[in-house]
Amino acid sequence: METSELLKKVRKIEIKMKGLSKHLFSGEYHSAFKGRGMSFSEVRNYQYGDDVRNIDWNVTARTGEPHIKIFEEERELTVILLVDISRSAHFGTVQQFKSEIITEISALVAFSAITNNDKVGLILFTDQIELFIPAKKGKQHILRIIRELIDFQPKGKGTQIGKALQYFQSIIKKRSICFLISDFMGEGYEEPLRIASRKHDLVGVRIADPAEAALPNIGLVHALDAETGALNWLDTSSARVRDTYADWYERNYQYYRNAFLKCGADNLDILTTESYTTALHQFFKKRSGS
Repeated sequence: METSELLKKVRKIEIKMKGLSKHLFSGEYHSAFKGRGMSFSEVRNYQYGDDVRNIDWNVTARTGEPHIKIFEEERELTVILLVDISRSAHFGTVQQFKSEIITEISALVAFSAITNNDKVGLILFTDQIELFIPAKKGKQHILRIIRELIDFQPKGKGTQIGKALQYFQSIIKKRSICFLISDFMGEGYEEPLRIASRKHDLVGVRIADPAEAALPNIGLVHALDAETGALNWLDTSSARVRDTYADWYERNYQYYRNAFLKCGADNLDILTTESYTTALHQFFKKRSGS
């Protein structure tokens, strides 16, 4: 992509996502993802209604007046975007490709995070690890992440979610919030998911297009498998062919649902035909208990 065109796209996403994160998601994000605990802030005079368990007896004895300790939430968090950029993401039938929605959701989460003074990192993967950007703060860092999401050219074609989770677990040592964003077209990641979710706050975001769920009956077509590159003739007029595909799609979906259910990690589904801002807004509110 030409530099000028890339910069225009980055700027467009920046304007859109900064506005959304500021007006819609800053409060919900803060409530949905808690800090690591409470740290001592200061000592002040006791006021009616204060918790007596927080009285600082040393200061109270020294001054002759009751004082209490004030604690604040340790807010700074690390957010890792674990993003699937395999070829199956380049699909869409209505308004946007899945890859475009993945980019915008990633940017929205990133801007929400830095608004709350959190650090953001990025891992791009296919059937291999394509790129790792360590977590940092700042607008320029987020803009770099957006540029990579828009313009990165992967070497791999398929999807290996299990391999991506293993890499994430090995390279991110401190507990973090991980958004695993993918279409989850594949299996074999239940155990890595379980291990990663034990240490980290892991959220699965599945991006899907309704047209993917079933093959249309349009006769003989030359079909390209986006992830393997194989080109084959496919007889979509055959009920057996359509049923086989539908079974494969449903099996992948149930595997994804069961994997997250078993490990207790949060997940949400977002369709290309719906508003992802509404879906995310509702998810953050539900998670924060509001």
